[in-house]
Amino acid sequence: MKVLTKEQININVDELHTISNTDLADLCYNTEQAIKAGGGFGWITVPPREVLKKYWNGMLLINTNKLIVGRLNNDIAGSMQLSFYPSNNEAQKTIARIQSHFVAPWARGYGLAKAMIDYAVAKSKENSKNSIQLDIRETQTAAIQLFESKGFVKWGENPQYAYINGSPIKGYYYYKKI
Repeated sequence: MKVLTKEQININVDELHTISNTDLADLCYNTEQAIKAGGGFGWITVPPREVLKKYWNGMLLINTNKLIVGRLNNDIAGSMQLSFYPSNNEAQKTIARIQSHFVAPWARGYGLAKAMIDYAVAKSKENSKNSIQLDIRETQTAAIQLFESKGFVKWGENPQYAYINGSPIKGYYYYKKI
């Protein structure tokens, strides 16, 4: 899916099946930037680069996950993991999960996150899913607003969802029927 904005910024969203050295460097750098900005999908402090490399390369080994990337002028600027339940889980086989979604701070405001969500919805429909679920920390206000604007419905809260600097952070649970 390609989008051209008024500033001649190319936005492209696709799924990675292999990771080139350049894409791996982009993913690691932008993960570091997202963590520093407070949106590192669970990380609070930036891990060593080798840990990030193993993390991203490992994502491709999980056959129930799809690694969706958003590119800004051909450089990876964000990612999203779309997960499907394994085949033995018949009760949830029609549910997809969005996990670990981020856009690098320098790439925000161009519609990349919206485009990745749209791609995840389309990919879920292609794979015969009926709904998408996700959970998110209460501190991720921009992401919460984005998901709600895309039709995700909050159905629950967990007052002890995460701990940051020893303090509990509330988490919210969302779903979208597709």
